[in-house]
Amino acid sequence: MKSYKIACIPGDGIGKEVVPAGQQVLQALAAAQKDFSFDFTSFGWGGDWFRKHGVMMPDDGLDALRGMDAILFGSAGDPHIPDHITLWGLRLKICQGFDQYANVRPTRILPGIDAPLKRCTAQDLDWVIVRENSEGEYAGVGGRVHQGHPIEVATDMSILTRAGVERIMRFAFRLAQSRPRKLLTVVTKSNAQRHGMVMWDEIALQISKEFPDVRWDKELVDACTARMVNRPASLDTLVATNLHADVLSDLAAALAGSLGIAPTGNIDPERRYPSMFEPIHGSAFDIMGQGLANPVGTFWSCVMLLEHLGENAAAQRLMQVIEQITADTSLHTRDLGGSATMAQVTQAVCERLSGAREKTAEPTEA
Repeated sequence: MKSYKIACIPGDGIGKEVVPAGQQVLQALAAAQKDFSFDFTSFGWGGDWFRKHGVMMPDDGLDALRGMDAILFGSAGDPHIPDHITLWGLRLKICQGFDQYANVRPTRILPGIDAPLKRCTAQDLDWVIVRENSEGEYAGVGGRVHQGHPIEVATDMSILTRAGVERIMRFAFRLAQSRPRKLLTVVTKSNAQRHGMVMWDEIALQISKEFPDVRWDKELVDACTARMVNRPASLDTLVATNLHADVLSDLAAALAGSLGIAPTGNIDPERRYPSMFEPIHGSAFDIMGQGLANPVGTFWSCVMLLEHLGENAAAQRLMQVIEQITADTSLHTRDLGGSATMAQVTQAVCERLSGAREKTAEPTEA
């Protein structure tokens, strides 16, 4: 039996609740499948670790993660610690340290979800947003001088390299090629950002020649927000820079019904390092400890984790159960307009995973 080593980093806020729920579901799935298992190792890094040690994670933390098959991450963010410290000290330290340059965010309207767009069906909104995850606006290059004086200057530089753009474009074209519509939208801002984004556009054209079966177009990021609302069916796979895709993917999740259901994979496509999977909803300290968090985003992230490990049948089964759960409005959490608790949703998923396996196994045994 295969055993996968999974690092669990709950982080902050509701991450401490949804990551254990994700572990519970993965364990139930493994017990039902009976052909693989999980070996979980938990790491208590985050805001609490910072208060004790002055850093969000140990200096040698990446070495502790390096031998893992995948990472399940909760959230980074604490109201008592500046956001740039929590983000750069934990999540981005892992993403950049392991060169997880492809951030993949699927978005679609799940069964039973009352999405806010009128005249938009589930068939109209079925997207994957590919976010360049290693450079761009979050490259970390910049600084502040003359702090506190009238002449103070603060800079953040957007860094785009040919190597970085080529690899994310090639990843996005390949992903679009694997989807039924074979359609890619390259998001840009080359009308105003006349150097880096012009190179971005030029490289998109260059890479497109490697994928003649993929239809593609180009859209300015501001126009893309309107297109997502007004013409959702015209989009399928999108690729954008670090900041642009960060904003667009939150809009996409809201249009699909809730940030609470949206997953993310931070992928190293070359598999040199473990990839990391997380819900996009953040730490949500306002509902922490109340059992109100929606675990669906974490469960869908577990689907992506399973796909990355090559356990496609298990991933498909978990996704089917997630869709059964969202279709049952009595299991909607507060963000979806319901009153179900996180524990109730988690229990229902685990029960359906176990029950479905037993039902399929009975005829064979007879």
